[in-house]
Amino acid sequence: MQKQFVLILVLALTCIPGTLAVGQSQQTQSGRKLIRRVDPQYPQLARNMNLGGTVKVVAVVASDGSVKKVEPVGGSPILVQAAENAVTQWKFAPGAESRETVELHFTP
Repeated sequence: MQKQFVLILVLALTCIPGTLAVGQSQQTQSGRKLIRRVDPQYPQLARNMNLGGTVKVVAVVASDGSVKKVEPVGGSPILVQAAENAVTQWKFAPGAESRETVELHFTP
């Protein structure tokens, strides 16, 4: 019964728009060069549930290349915080302020 509740909760939360997930591999979808990448920490709850998938976030990058803000676009809410923590530490090449779309993939 408890497993069914957790499964239903996860499925319901996954459908909420504006959430994101994190992964073991990352991919940026822009022309701005990534200088330093920090891998996300896979949350223990997600590991216990064998939860995987793709997450998309948008990183607002300052002119010095630091990440000012991370906006969730889609993915599992269980993985949101891990994604934000990792991408916030990324460093891009200096340039004009930009919005970089990032996909993070989790494989249990």
